[in-house]
Amino acid sequence: MSQGPHKDMRYPMDLTRSPLALPFPDMPEIGGVTLRIARARYKDWDRADLTYVELAEGTSVAGVFTRSACPSTEVEMGREQVTIGNARALVVNAGNANAFTGHRGREAVKQIMAQVSTHLGCEPAEVFVSSTGVIGVPLPKDKARAGIAAVLETQPCSWEDAANTIATTDTFAKGAAASAMVGGKRVKLAAIIKGSGMIAPDMATMLGYIFTDAAIAPEFLQHLLSSSNSETFSCITVDSDTSTSDTVLAFATGKAGNAPLTSFDDAGADAFAAALQDICRQLARLVVRDGEGAQKFIEVRITGAMSDESARKIGLSIANSPLVKTAIAGEDANWGRVVMAVGKAGEPADRDKLSIGFGGFWAARDGQPLADYDEAPLAAHLKGSEISVEVDLGIGGGSATVWTCDLTHGYIDINADYRS
Repeated sequence: MSQGPHKDMRYPMDLTRSPLALPFPDMPEIGGVTLRIARARYKDWDRADLTYVELAEGTSVAGVFTRSACPSTEVEMGREQVTIGNARALVVNAGNANAFTGHRGREAVKQIMAQVSTHLGCEPAEVFVSSTGVIGVPLPKDKARAGIAAVLETQPCSWEDAANTIATTDTFAKGAAASAMVGGKRVKLAAIIKGSGMIAPDMATMLGYIFTDAAIAPEFLQHLLSSSNSETFSCITVDSDTSTSDTVLAFATGKAGNAPLTSFDDAGADAFAAALQDICRQLARLVVRDGEGAQKFIEVRITGAMSDESARKIGLSIANSPLVKTAIAGEDANWGRVVMAVGKAGEPADRDKLSIGFGGFWAARDGQPLADYDEAPLAAHLKGSEISVEVDLGIGGGSATVWTCDLTHGYIDINADYRS
């Protein structure tokens, strides 16, 4: 059930908790990872808004980033930094995206990197910075400097505290955990993510951070993260808008003591890859559950497409359609809107082989309505909060699953007031 607005000011706006929210999970400690938070006061709010993560020497890093042609300085620099493969710290600023801010934005990021690297005695390029919030306002260097100074003096915090601190319009803290056996050692993974709007990435999503105590070469970690991304973060959408700042970073401290993973030939590599994909899927689905104004979580399953990539594009066409999303919000089994979204996707499709269903009940098969079509079970399914849409194109072996949410007036309310 939906709960009342938050009163503790952990969140930047007086938002009602999503009815699709899940409780924050039990999270393992990750050797070589220390979390801290502080108030930089980037906005006029009474909450922590700066997250600092210190990482052990020798930590490997990989990342995927937005494909926006107008990315933030943090994204531009992050792309360069991951090619080096080493990390000692992460700083996340909430309330200010520092995007479209020119040289002033870059100077602010370099200042943070220099301040932290001096403290740790590492190279500035080993300090990763992310920022999220309003676009077009340079990150205040004085507040950033004071925030970093303050956070370095604080006591370590919990995963949930860190997840709350990186939030903007999120209504609940998002975390996930997984584990795997690698070379006789149990390795652990823990992750936090923020995001609820401007969610339609083509390479990454929102701000997400994955930490593991596994020992893994940065090149192999990058391969695994990019592969996991294609079936998780690149298969979700809330509103078809791609952020300037979308970033997912994975850090591997090596503290589990396993023999370093360098390829799939190494013992336990398959298990670690499966655990990484699992945690990415958990995170991606959590973001959709917190879609701005969302009341229904929607899974779109595509089968029978010409290829898996074609299926994904068709799934996203359906998931991004305002007509489909509003129909589901209104609990209307209007499968004609799904047909429309398939047709506009620009992918191979045959009208006379197309089948559409909701919740396991077919409305149309082989290009026409069922002769004995009964809308009652479909309508009953749409009254729930977990909705599935099934599409079989009947022309090939490609398949994909895409996740989205409905489109309600709550989305308008949140975004109309975002800067105020």
